Amino acid sequence: MSRRPSHPVRLVASALAAGALLATAACSGGGGSENASDTAAEQAGVARQNAAKQTPSGSPTDSPTGSPSASPAALTEAGAKAALLTEADLEGGWNQVEDADKWRDRLLVGKVDVADFLTAKSSATDCQALLDALYDDGLLGDPSGPSALTGFAQGDSRLLEQVAGYDRAGLDARMKWLRTLPDTCDEFTATGSGGGERTVQVTEASVPDVGDARTGLRVTVRGNADGGPATLTLDIAAVRVDTSAVTVMGGGLDGGRTDSVEQAVRQGTERLQTVLDGGTPSAQPTPMD
Repeated sequence: MSRRPSHPVRLVASALAAGALLATAACSGGGGSENASDTAAEQAGVARQNAAKQTPSGSPTDSPTGSPSASPAALTEAGAKAALLTEADLEGGWNQVEDADKWRDRLLVGKVDVADFLTAKSSATDCQALLDALYDDGLLGDPSGPSALTGFAQGDSRLLEQVAGYDRAGLDARMKWLRTLPDTCDEFTATGSGGGERTVQVTEASVPDVGDARTGLRVTVRGNADGGPATLTLDIAAVRVDTSAVTVMGGGLDGGRTDSVEQAVRQGTERLQTVLDGGTPSAQPTPMD
């Protein structure tokens, strides 16, 4: 497993319009001046009401402090790295490694058997794309912004995390696509380069209620490795925060790592949110319920 990395406020214009109405009324001649002034005042009041209606939500007139709400900062290269998990964020003896960008699992390499999709051959393309993305650590597609990756090992299990910036439309589309895979792929066969067959099962997995959007999968691959039967189980979670995302994948031949992935998602999302808010993640993680 690896990878490379509001509409303008128109108060000033409305005030000028109200002033112009008053000036016009003041210039009106004869005994009608009192009525003209009353009319001008009424028109000015209408102008102010219209201005209030046109003021967008979150503008200075809606804000108790008189200033608009801040938007998340854009993710930077330094921010992506700072948002990455550390050993302190994980329980259970996970050790950070230096070569996570070189991780590859051969059980994920295979050509999907189109015969498994007799009534929807396009589904085979989606399932092939899933296997390729798992092997290349590209579940959310290629980042359009900064990207950083880290990995941890615990016995024969691995946990990989990526923090990256994306195009919002593309990111939303990719997460929507991931949600369809448990139905689209369900269970299928893939053939490895050596001719060995692998049975792949894709199911939906729960993800902690964090971030702006989220999705989760469990992928199980049964085949042969090192001359004997082997089962690779991966728990996968992706969480969007504005136009950035945290992707976590954990598991191995020893089985899935649901608890660790959920903890990593909580801590990783919190660290990313802190960075986007202009802060620095704490060296001591916040305890999670």
